[in-house]
Amino acid sequence: MSEVEAGSHAHDEDDGAHGHVHSHGLGDAAAATSPRIARILWIAVAVCGVLTLVGMAVLWPDGGGRGSDPLGLEADPVEARVESVTEVPCSYDPLLLCRLVGFEPEEGPDAGQLVAIEVGLDTRFSPGDGITVLIDELPDGTVVYSFYEFQRDRPMLLLGLLFVTAVVLLGRWRGVGALAGLVLSLLVIVSFALPSILDGNNAFTVAIVTASAIAFVALFLAHGRGVGTAVALLATFASLLLTTALGWAFIVATDLTGYTDDSSLLLAGLGVGLDARGIVLAGLVIGSLGVLDDVVVTQVSAVAELRRARPDVPVGHIVRPALRIGRDHISSTVNTLFLAYAGASLPLLLLFTEAGEGVGSVITREVVAVEVVRALVGSIGLVASVPIATYLAAHVFNPGAEPA
Repeated sequence: MSEVEAGSHAHDEDDGAHGHVHSHGLGDAAAATSPRIARILWIAVAVCGVLTLVGMAVLWPDGGGRGSDPLGLEADPVEARVESVTEVPCSYDPLLLCRLVGFEPEEGPDAGQLVAIEVGLDTRFSPGDGITVLIDELPDGTVVYSFYEFQRDRPMLLLGLLFVTAVVLLGRWRGVGALAGLVLSLLVIVSFALPSILDGNNAFTVAIVTASAIAFVALFLAHGRGVGTAVALLATFASLLLTTALGWAFIVATDLTGYTDDSSLLLAGLGVGLDARGIVLAGLVIGSLGVLDDVVVTQVSAVAELRRARPDVPVGHIVRPALRIGRDHISSTVNTLFLAYAGASLPLLLLFTEAGEGVGSVITREVVAVEVVRALVGSIGLVASVPIATYLAAHVFNPGAEPA
C-alpha cells in the first residue's frame, strides 16, 4: 500500500467508517512495538502465568469427600429400543390415562425381551425411539425398570461434526487452534474447576484461576504467540477483574442467596457444604470470559490494523477510530447477551406471566434477579473492556515509543 493509499484508508477510518477490519493476526503488529514495551508486556504475562499455575497447584482437587453416590445412581443406564406405545388406564388411578411403553433392553436379566413401563401422557415416545433405562432389583427379586433418558448421542455427534467442519473451513489453522482451545477449556472446567469446588475450595478463587487458565489456553492457541495476543490477554484480565468486583458487590447488595433452582437446593440438601453465593459469582466470571475474549480480540486487532495503516500518527489518532469500532461491536454484543439470558429463562418468564405478576415483582424475584445481575454486570464489563483494550493496544503498538 502506498503512503497516499494508506493515508486515504486511515482518513476513511478516522471519519467514522465502520466497515470490517481485515486482520492479519494479533501477532503481526509486533514490529510496531518497542523492545522495552514488549519486555514489560511479556513480564506481566509471565507473572500472570506463574500466579495461575500456583493457584492451580494450591487448589488442585484431591478427591476428598467425592466418589460417593448421594443420589443413589450407582447403576449405569442400559440402552433400549421402544417397540410399542399404547394408552391404558393408570395403575395408580384407573380414571386417568397413562402410556404403556414397551421396549427391549440390550442388557440385564430381560435383554432382548419385551418389557414395559408406565409413563404420563406428557412424555413423548414413538416406536423406534432409542432410550436408556435404569434397572433396580427389589429385595424380593423383582426387577423394576424406570425411564432415564432418550439416546441423543448420534444427533449430537452429527451436530458436533458440523460445528467442527464449519469452524475449520472458515478459520483454517486458526480454527483448528480455536477448537483445541475449546477442548482444553472444557477439560480445565471438568478436571479442575468442578472437582475443586466440590472439594470445598472457595468457588470465587477457583473461578478466577479457572478463567485465567482458560484465557491463556484459548487466546494463545487461537491467535498465536505474538505481542497482540499478550495485549489481549492482559486486557481480558483487567476487564475480568472489574467484572468480578462488580459482580460480588451487587450479589451482596441485592442479598442473593444462590438458591435459585432445583440443582442448588439439592446440593444444599445433600450437605455438600458449598457456598451458593460463591457459585453464582463463579458462574458469572466464567460465563463473562468468552464474550470478553471476543470483544477484546476485536479491539486489539482493530488497533493493530489502524497502526499498520498509520504508523507515524500520535496515539490519539489511533484510539478515536478504534473506539468507534468498539461502540458498534458493543451495541450488538450487549443485545445478544441480554437475549441469550432471556431465551434461557423463557419458561420461567412464561410461568410468572401466566401467574399475573407485575414486571417489578418478577424482576426482583431471586430466580430472575440473579440472571438480571449477571446480564447487567457482564454488560458493564463488556463496555469497560473496549477502552481498556483500546488504550493498552494503542500504547503498545506505538513505533514512536522509547526504544530499548
